[in-house]
Amino acid sequence: MAPDDAAPMLDLNELSAGNVPAITPAMGAALAEAGGVCLESQGHTPGVRLTVQGYHDGSYRLTWHPASEQARNLAYNDAERTTETGALGVAILVVQAETGYAVLEPSRRGTGFDYWLGIMSGGGIEYRAGLEISGIRNGDAAAIRARVREKLRQANRREHPHLETYVVVVEFGNPLAEVQRNERP
Repeated sequence: MAPDDAAPMLDLNELSAGNVPAITPAMGAALAEAGGVCLESQGHTPGVRLTVQGYHDGSYRLTWHPASEQARNLAYNDAERTTETGALGVAILVVQAETGYAVLEPSRRGTGFDYWLGIMSGGGIEYRAGLEISGIRNGDAAAIRARVREKLRQANRREHPHLETYVVVVEFGNPLAEVQRNERP
C-alpha cells in the first residue's frame, strides 16, 4: 500500500529516545528493530500506512530503520517472539497517540493487562488505565476479531476493575492496529 502523506507519522525509532517511562532506550531500540523485521517480512517499507480501527478509526504513516541481515536472519528468527516484541513497539506508539496517556510501567502478572497507562504530573504518577497488547504476523479479519475478543475477556478478569483497559492487537500483514477499550464498570 502506498504511503498516505496526509496521515501523521509514527516513528518506531522514537522508542529508543527514552521518552516512554516504561521503556528504556535499549529496550525501545529492540522493540523498534523487531517491529521493522515484522513489517519487512510482510513486504512493507518505511512510510507504510498503518490503519487503526476500533476505539478511533484513522491511519498513521509508520516508519523505522530498515532491518539488517543479522536482525532478519539471526537475532529475530523466532517468529512468535519477534511478533510479540514488534507488536509491543507499534502498540505503545499507537495507544499514546490515540489516548494521550503515557505508558508508565509494566504491570504484574495476573492484573489482566501488560502495562499501566496514565499521566505524569507534578512529579507524580496518575494511573488511569491498563494496556493489553497482542500481535499477529499475518491474519485475516476473523483472526484479528478472535484475538481482540480473547484479550477483552482477559482484561475483564482484571485485578483493578475500577480502571478502564485498552486492548491493542497489531496485525503486520495489512498492517493494522485494532484498538478497543473496556469501560469502567
